[in-house]
Amino acid sequence: MNQNQLRLFAVLIFALFTISSFAQDKYGGLALYTVRNDMGANAKETLKKVADIGYKNIEAAGYRDGKYYNMSPIEFKQYVEKLGLVPVSTHQSAVTLENADTMFADAKAAGFEYFVVPIPPMGLFQKDPETQSMGMKGGAENLSKILAELGKKCHKAGLKLLYHNHDFEFMKDKDGVVTIDYLLENSDPKYVNFQMDLYWVTKAGADPLAYFEKYPGRFKLWHVKDMDEQGRFAPVGKGTIDFSRILKEKDLSGMQYYFVEQDRTFKMKPIEAIQTSHIALKEIGFK
Repeated sequence: MNQNQLRLFAVLIFALFTISSFAQDKYGGLALYTVRNDMGANAKETLKKVADIGYKNIEAAGYRDGKYYNMSPIEFKQYVEKLGLVPVSTHQSAVTLENADTMFADAKAAGFEYFVVPIPPMGLFQKDPETQSMGMKGGAENLSKILAELGKKCHKAGLKLLYHNHDFEFMKDKDGVVTIDYLLENSDPKYVNFQMDLYWVTKAGADPLAYFEKYPGRFKLWHVKDMDEQGRFAPVGKGTIDFSRILKEKDLSGMQYYFVEQDRTFKMKPIEAIQTSHIALKEIGFK
């Protein structure tokens, strides 16, 4: 091998190492709800920023009229994969027993693996406009039956159905029933499982580890967002939640993917907040 060939070989090795290092540096998931305003203004540009920050997986929260962020399911899938992003899950609160088949087909075409019901669907969710406190009507049994039907439809479409919690599901309702407990005890894990939002569990005064121990393997996805000393949303690593303690039991929980989410970023721009969170993920031990 002559000198020129050696130089070319060295350049190729360096390039391969650089590409490999870059690929390995992409980690973590982001719930796009965090950057919803940016997505509304320019979805493609925002997705590129998300990829450039180093996120690998994404969770959508922008389905409307058969499109994801004004892109057809196929167009959305092709665009995010072109950026090196993996479409893992989608939040679609407008799902009903009547429109579910269409929504599931679109989610499948967009490349998602999980379909997440983010709040009690079909008009059951309630939110007080003054206090912002959340709740639902109809009772846990009714919600469980709806999720069971949706879960079977979802399974038939080749997707996995999850229910996402807030704080009210961990509190006793007017009948003394803890909704999340009822759902876990009365749902078939073949059709219905859960996305645990670690902030809202903590806000409710519950312990994620206690739920992992009592219902192992049921929490397939996590929302990772921190809580400041005032009880508000905070970037990961800038609050009071002990994520390292929770992360140690990820296998017990059944967690397959996790997503940074911050509903409000207050004085920080959402893009700045997700950058801060992404750096902290590695420091905590998330991969």
